[in-house]
Formats: sequence, C-alpha cells, structure tokens
Amino acid sequence: MIADPKSSFEPHSSHPLPNNTRVYVSGAMNPNLRVPMREIELSPTKAFNGRIEINEPVRVYDCSGPWGDPEFRGTVEEGLPPHRRDWILRRGDVAEYDGREVKPQDNGYLSRQHAEYASQAERNRLVEFPGLQGQRRRPLKASTGHPVTQLWYARQGIITPEMEFIAIRENLGTSNRKSQISDARSLTHQHPGASQISNLKSQIPDYTPSVFRRFP
Repeated sequence: MIADPKSSFEPHSSHPLPNNTRVYVSGAMNPNLRVPMREIELSPTKAFNGRIEINEPVRVYDCSGPWGDPEFRGTVEEGLPPHRRDWILRRGDVAEYDGREVKPQDNGYLSRQHAEYASQAERNRLVEFPGLQGQRRRPLKASTGHPVTQLWYARQGIITPEMEFIAIRENLGTSNRKSQISDARSLTHQHPGASQISNLKSQIPDYTPSVFRRFP
C-alpha cells in the first residue's frame, strides 16, 4: 500500500463519545454471539406539571468495528481479528488453499525494481502490513460441491450465526420493547412478514420478519 509515512493509519473511532457506551447483545440460538450496539443515555424529561420522567437509554447501530470497543487492542497493520472464522470452519464445507504471491502490480508498481526504488523515497513509501503476509491466515474455498453463501444456506433452511447477528442488529431490541408497550402491534404494523418463514417460527426467535425476506 502506498501512503505517506508521516500520516497515521490508526482509526479514531475508539475515542469516547459523550453520553454513550458500547454494549453487546448475545444471541438466542448462538449464545456466544456478541452483537455491538451503541447505548445512548437520554436526559430526563420535564413535564408541564413539573414532574420529571426518567428516559431509558436508547440502543442504535454501532458499525465502528473493533475500534469502537475501548477494550480492543490492535493495529491496522496487523489486520482485523477473524471473528467469523470459527463459524465458517464449523460448517465443514470449506478448505484452505495457498494464495498467490503478492505482485508489485498489486501495490501500484510496474515491477519489483520500481517498488524497491519507491520504498526508499520519502514519498510513496511502501508500508508493510505483517498481518497480510506469510501463512498466518490462509484463504478458504468451497470444498463440498455447493456454494458457501448466506443465500444458499437460507434456501436450505439453515439459519447461520451470521443471519442471527444481522437479525439482532436490525431488530434493535424490538422483542424487549413489546413487553413495555400495551399494544405490541404498533411496533410491527409495517412488517407483515413473509410466508416463506411461517414454518420456521418455532426455530426463529422474535426477530423482525423483513430481515429474513432478504433470503428468499
């Protein structure tokens, strides 16, 4: 990768934001799931009669990645932790293989000599990323004669951890709010659901039906 060595690659999303914290929600089918959300504290509401009403925190999307967690210790050069790797290997339908050697053209150079010359200059110096080198993490490919996509699994009636992760994130706690609102139907009147998941109600926790409509 070509970059100015004086500039920093480190993201700044881990810097604390006011009145909010990173929280994790676990799964019902996969208890080890940790779905990140941002919990925002709300100020109390003062009614016209002077009564103070305490507002519960609100949870929203948190797509800042690992650096949104103040406990995460990592660098861009080392790469991201492979959170999905165990899920993928557990399905038993992939195999590792040797990736091709990195070529100078991959980094924008015409030849190896060109890359070596540029790496000695102050500008356009080639920055090394140890996490992308060696045999630390080999690529995977399908090994059992069928696609290894979420769409294929959904068509077989398989609910993967990835699907539950997305369902929890998009649900944003709707199932919990139903117990707090007298008319729970007011939360779902715009989401009538789809017939293809009607036979899965016993297997699927209380998630927003629109999530599963992505996998016809």
